[in-house]
Amino acid sequence: MYVPLLERRQTLELVAAEAARARAGTGRLVLLRGATGTGRSALLEAAAEQAEKAGMRVLRARCSPDDTALPFAAVRQLLGPHSEFSEEREVPDERARGAWLWRLLRSFTAGPPLLVAVDDVHHADDASRRWLVDAARRVDRLPVLLVVTERSQYDIETPAAGLAHALSPALVRTLTLAPLSADSTTRLVRSDFGTVPQAWVEDCVRASAGSPLLLRALLDDLRGTLPATVPRASAALYPGAYQAAVSWWLDSAGPATTEVARVLAALDDASSAPDARTPSEASNGGPRPPQPPEPDPEIETRPEPEPRPDDPAADGFSVGGSAPVSGEFAELLGEVTGADPARVAGWLTAMTRLGFLRTGAAGRPRYAHPLLRDAVLSGWPAARRRAAHRRAAEVMLRRGERAETVAGQLLRADAVGEPWVTGVLLDASAVAVHAGRTTDALPYLRRALDEPLPDDHRQRLLTELGSLEYATVRSSAGIPRLAEAVRLPGVPQDRVRAAVALGTALAGRGEARAAVDVLRSLDAQLTGHPDLARTLQIASALLSDQDHEIRQEVYRWLRESAARSPHLVGSAGQALLVRYEATAGLLPADAAMARVRALLAEPVDPLAEPFLLGTAAAVAQWADELEEAERLVGRGLARQRPSLLHPMHRALLNVRADIAAARGDYARLLTGPEARPSPGTRLGPGNGQAHALVALVETGRTVEARRLAGGFDLRDAKDSWEVNRFLYARGVLRAAGGDPAGALDDFLECGRRQSARDVVSPVVTPWRSAAAECRLALGRPREALELAEEELRLAQVWNTPRPVGRALGVLGTATGGRRGLELADQAVRVLRDASADVPLDTELIPALIAQGRQLTAAGERARARDCLREAAERAERLGAVRLRAAAEQALREGGARRTTTALTGSGALTGSERRIAELAAEGRTNTEIAALLHLARRTVETHLTSTYRKLGIRRRGELPSALGGRRGG
Repeated sequence: MYVPLLERRQTLELVAAEAARARAGTGRLVLLRGATGTGRSALLEAAAEQAEKAGMRVLRARCSPDDTALPFAAVRQLLGPHSEFSEEREVPDERARGAWLWRLLRSFTAGPPLLVAVDDVHHADDASRRWLVDAARRVDRLPVLLVVTERSQYDIETPAAGLAHALSPALVRTLTLAPLSADSTTRLVRSDFGTVPQAWVEDCVRASAGSPLLLRALLDDLRGTLPATVPRASAALYPGAYQAAVSWWLDSAGPATTEVARVLAALDDASSAPDARTPSEASNGGPRPPQPPEPDPEIETRPEPEPRPDDPAADGFSVGGSAPVSGEFAELLGEVTGADPARVAGWLTAMTRLGFLRTGAAGRPRYAHPLLRDAVLSGWPAARRRAAHRRAAEVMLRRGERAETVAGQLLRADAVGEPWVTGVLLDASAVAVHAGRTTDALPYLRRALDEPLPDDHRQRLLTELGSLEYATVRSSAGIPRLAEAVRLPGVPQDRVRAAVALGTALAGRGEARAAVDVLRSLDAQLTGHPDLARTLQIASALLSDQDHEIRQEVYRWLRESAARSPHLVGSAGQALLVRYEATAGLLPADAAMARVRALLAEPVDPLAEPFLLGTAAAVAQWADELEEAERLVGRGLARQRPSLLHPMHRALLNVRADIAAARGDYARLLTGPEARPSPGTRLGPGNGQAHALVALVETGRTVEARRLAGGFDLRDAKDSWEVNRFLYARGVLRAAGGDPAGALDDFLECGRRQSARDVVSPVVTPWRSAAAECRLALGRPREALELAEEELRLAQVWNTPRPVGRALGVLGTATGGRRGLELADQAVRVLRDASADVPLDTELIPALIAQGRQLTAAGERARARDCLREAAERAERLGAVRLRAAAEQALREGGARRTTTALTGSGALTGSERRIAELAAEGRTNTEIAALLHLARRTVETHLTSTYRKLGIRRRGELPSALGGRRGG
């Protein structure tokens, strides 16, 4: 079917009825009104052909804006060529000429009835329009039917008076052409492309906006080479009929409307998403674009008065039921284009009703399809488009729009050269970074570099941009910008920040020597700034952790400086020395914490404060002061600018992962940001991946663990304590997989590397205990005993329950016999006594298993079963699948019956335990419970102790919630 004649059958029938009246001698004016592209001309031609078939004579005229200067140009087309047209001298004025032309028309009625067809009467010259109006007043007495088409679309310019505005309604029949309905458009697309997906059809419906003109052009373009999807850019269409149709639609609307349409397209193009449909909606073909109500399909309407400028229904369509267009956005669009906001609001509403626009969030109009928006933008010179974006940014700023909204326009504008531009771009970047959208911040900072900036501002901008590019994109993109920032002159604080960021980036790429050299290069420029000089020294010490040779050199300087004059290294430097002494096995935990807390109480320079907080957090975590460590990590991260590279940022995240590991929070270790490799670094695996590897092993996900371990070739990895930590984690994986020899190699290599860095304390990595267990499995008990004894000696220097209990347990296993059992009992006692305040299950469970195995070997099977069942219960509660399996295996080896019942939770309680627990939850004392159940008070206490362990609680007040709110006995 010819596209423009879809849904026009009723209109043709109404015209045919009027033609029949005309043939009977009673003529009338039929006015066919409609928006651009609704098929008025095609319908007029179809009516003319229909009239000819009925025996009428057809006179045709097509008006053009090029002929408006020639009086009676349209009438000449209707009645000419005629010899009397040349006798202009005999017709003194327009009135006389009009009368003569009327007589000429009447003379034509001597033959067959007439159908006078005038297309696009809104382009007719004034004389012809007046003649047609005068003729309409007289044709009711003649066998003449006037059929005229007129554009009736709401434009920004105030429209001219319509042809029928001065005529009596009895003389005119007005028929308004509606856009095609979605169903008709869909049927037509299916008739041409029957096998395409529904989403493809929906795209055609939206891109054509119910316009027969656009639909025909789009299908013509798509018919040549059927694409997999409907393109989003008009350049992808060939031969370009769709683009030409949109251009004609714009030209018909006038320059003011075209400007508004293009600025709207530009603003829409700068919005967050090119297509508001979600992927699921797109795949399902929905939701449908807003369509005008489907009429009957054409309803006869009476001629209406000329619309007011603020009347959104002036295009001839009702706006009832359509989503309201935001008045604020209409005002914004009006300010940018210089158009009347009231007219803009009307145009937006009209276009929404026609289907060209659809209303989004907060009434914001958008083009119905990206292809339509792109076609509107095409042909608009780039310079004018960029100028429109600048105007939009200025207007949005003046109206108080969000920084990111204004910055989105500036990204598409030329350099402005005014201070407010840089401020807006930096604000937008800060908002994006704060929201965790660092990738979104990069374009704002890059665009800010296009503006003229003083050196100090450029230095800060380059430092931030280079930091984000290193962390977000790749290190090779960020380092040149950071190097340029360091070279620029600026205030000392900014130069130090730039140098620290560059040093952090270089160290992250394994270039620790270059990183320290960058920091040292500023020494001569900071002679008058001792605080800044100290900050650089502290940063050097932290960055040197990536290379053991540089680390020894830097810490030697720190120790010597602190011995001579402590103020030379400051609070943060002294904290680093505490950390060094702790890892070197030279300092107990209580002394370390006392020194660290004293340093935290001292005033500290803002640039040095993150170093102090991060170092103190690490020491607190080693000392099992986990809550204090967590608070320090929070303070340290809060003091960081996430958009600037800083060595302490990664260190703080590592401490946070260490805290989660100490608590056995495997879910956090596997899902937290620390588990992902850091962008920009090429050092190999980090601390977060090491913890994730151990967490996978402990939770029984060995296949994933092997995949993670196999993703790194540690032979090529740069020297780093984090790589050493990963070596240890890989040893844990190999040991759990039954490869003690391979695990021993990893543990010993980890120990060799750590010792080369003066890191000997087991508080960092307990490689000796792990290696001792491997040597026992390989039948080398003497070597295992030596390692275990050395581990205990160093653990007792630090003297916190975690490393001491771990070392005692392994030493007990290596020692064996009665002495070994005593050491195992001591390990459990140390860890159990401390576990009331600190979560130590990750160490207590292995100690209980070791104790149970030794008790089994000593023939104390009842005690052994108690230890092993407690270990299994704690492991189940922790989610430690590997340790629970080990405990259950030891139980079976000791002769315990296998059970499928739960080990923890309310389902694990025996009947007696549940009855006692429920009475305790009701608030009864142990003595009262004993009396009610006729039990000894000691029996009640024993049952409650077992209940607490199974439920994973510590206090009587937690019983109600742990039991699920059950009461009664």
